[in-house]
Amino acid sequence: MLRELKTFIAVTRYGTFAAAGMHIGLTQSAVSAQMRNLEQALGIRLFDRTGRQAILNAAGQRALPMAREILETFQRMAVSDDVSEFRGELRVGAVATAQTGLLPQALLRLRQQAPLLEPKLVPGVSLNLLSQVDAGELDLAILIKPPFELPKELSAQVIRQEPFVLIVPPDLEGEDPLQVLSTHPHVRYDRNSFGGRLVTRFLREQQIEVKVALELDELEAIVKMVECGLGVALIPQAGLWLDYGAKVRVIGLGELTFYREIVLLQRYSQRTQPIQQLFAQCLV
Repeated sequence: MLRELKTFIAVTRYGTFAAAGMHIGLTQSAVSAQMRNLEQALGIRLFDRTGRQAILNAAGQRALPMAREILETFQRMAVSDDVSEFRGELRVGAVATAQTGLLPQALLRLRQQAPLLEPKLVPGVSLNLLSQVDAGELDLAILIKPPFELPKELSAQVIRQEPFVLIVPPDLEGEDPLQVLSTHPHVRYDRNSFGGRLVTRFLREQQIEVKVALELDELEAIVKMVECGLGVALIPQAGLWLDYGAKVRVIGLGELTFYREIVLLQRYSQRTQPIQQLFAQCLV
């Protein structure tokens, strides 16, 4: 029944039998057959089928967390307490700055202590990575702390705080960050991203209306836009631009400094597993 439980979780994740099958490598008819087998074995209906959609009914909503718990319990049976003997894949999600900042040395330390482990790095933005951990598609993820309360099934451990600074073209005059923001075009950190929402809150608190020259989510690209004179930007002190000597001038925010927090996200039930604990230690 483990196969059916995995498929059941996939259907709840993707909304239709066809979409679930596409992601897990089954035909729609195979997914449908597995769901019939699961419902017959349990003696209950799990879905209200409306057109092409498969919507969880009350019984399905009750069964979903238990299905995840069963699969997690099964996976733990194969894990040795001796991490040096751990075999298998560890699926790690990470935002771009973590891939080039925290992760290289952490993965080296991880390989030294668990040489048989096969890490798989999955890039992504914070919101998507959060959803993938919640759905069981990732074991762990390094992302920006969400600006909302997490589901009780998830655990977030703060591993780094990164201060925001104002970056400007090297020939731009002025030292007052609020005045510079008010009088020059702004290359804006995407308002939909977790980090961008922090910038939005800061501008609102300081009652600053900025003239947006461009809006994007990639920090290295924002730095390049400022380098070429497109505008100024509020970004965290993180990323490769700090290493390669970007042609920008950095203005600190002083007492107004705010931070984005980088967290290690995992399912609450898995946080005490030896390999998860080892990975967390390797990040510090």
